[in-house]
Amino acid sequence: MKRSRTLLDKRRDFVMNYLNTNQAKQMKVLVAELSDSLFLTERTIYTIINEGLSTDARA
Repeated sequence: MKRSRTLLDKRRDFVMNYLNTNQAKQMKVLVAELSDSLFLTERTIYTIINEGLSTDARA
């Protein structure tokens, strides 16, 4: 199933904002919380994080 670009952008923004807001927690805990709330696999969340960090580094 193909997702709309706006949905993917909103999801990426949510994940990155959640990480920035909860920086004091360990990454494993953050990924588990995001996985439970967004119904995504941990691998998908790590991919979103890596893509978000790489786009932030370019900007």
